[in-house]
Amino acid sequence: MNTKKMVTAALFLSVGFILHQLMPGLPLGNMKPSPNLAMMFLAILYVNDRKGTVAIGLTAGLLSAMTTVFPMGQIPSVIDKTLTAIVVFQLFHMMRHMKNGVLRLAVVSAIGTVVSGTIFLGSALLLFSLPAPFMVLFMGVVLPAGAMNVMLVVLIDRVLSRARVAGRQTA
Repeated sequence: MNTKKMVTAALFLSVGFILHQLMPGLPLGNMKPSPNLAMMFLAILYVNDRKGTVAIGLTAGLLSAMTTVFPMGQIPSVIDKTLTAIVVFQLFHMMRHMKNGVLRLAVVSAIGTVVSGTIFLGSALLLFSLPAPFMVLFMGVVLPAGAMNVMLVVLIDRVLSRARVAGRQTA
């Protein structure tokens, strides 16, 4: 991964970290959807490199571990983001033939968030315990996070696409 891509991935993850700090908790135990995940998806799409994807997933997991409000959520955060990064990288490549890039981003973001939430809750359940039943947390936190991540990823991608086009026109 070249320096420009590393710096851009770091910027995406930094923005995700800041957004996560600013986001209010949901009524269900003050848990938060993770904008880190949306930014991780964009970083993976931009870097488009298997080794870089693993590094992005591990970094996103460590950043999420520092900000989690989930009881004992540090280890599940690292596990979930690292595994989810690999799955999302594969999804992007499996769906590369889709003509509609916005639809591709939306589908990958939705599936990626569900995969992430399932891995996180599953690993937390296996390693520790959950503060509420699995399905309650899945329906109350993971699904709203999926909707938020789809909107966030598509919005940021559209903004970046327009900025790139505007930059080319003025040059």
